[in-house]
Amino acid sequence: MDVFERLKLAAEVDWRSYVEHKFVQQLGEGTLPQEAFRAYLVQDYLFLIQFSRAWALAAYKSRTIPEIRAAQAGLAGILDETELHVRLCGRWGLSPEQLHSVQEHQATVAYTRFVLDCGAAGDLLDLHVALAPCVIGYAEIGKALAPQGVEALGDHPYREWIGEYAGEAFQQLAIGSRKLLDDLAARSMTERRFGELAILFGKAARLEADFWQMGLDAVAG
Repeated sequence: MDVFERLKLAAEVDWRSYVEHKFVQQLGEGTLPQEAFRAYLVQDYLFLIQFSRAWALAAYKSRTIPEIRAAQAGLAGILDETELHVRLCGRWGLSPEQLHSVQEHQATVAYTRFVLDCGAAGDLLDLHVALAPCVIGYAEIGKALAPQGVEALGDHPYREWIGEYAGEAFQQLAIGSRKLLDDLAARSMTERRFGELAILFGKAARLEADFWQMGLDAVAG
């Protein structure tokens, strides 16, 4: 069992609240209201800007070339994600300039600043544990929503989004992130520290669940 699986098991309730959230279920079923998806996607674009900063911080915190390369890959992956957001939002008539002018939702601020604070106050392992629910979690969600492959989704309304995270490029990014967690843990993790990291991981997962809920609340409100 790798470190990521151990963290999921230790924070199982929080993890399930994230990956099995009603937003994810409706998205997979294709029943998610477009208004909810749109509210989520616009905020996720702003979210990714802050996550880019977190990956840049990971490069700064790194000690070795492989760690810096991993941060470079993560940053490149995030920037690729923003292209998806710009493309989808453009279909609703929203330009990149308009996206930048949107105010960050409280859920966006809470999660992104939490990750940045983990990185600023802690070490590289703290930062990557805080990043893991987003990076590795989205890969797991994407794969779960396309168990037969993206082509099998047919004319699913959210096929493009699912395909981004079920796709080979993002899946490989997640695999690299899992390996990096193991490498960092081998260098500096004790059993006592694992308990602290599990708490951090659980909070990040809860903040991810809150982010999904923000999208649903946009419809309810």
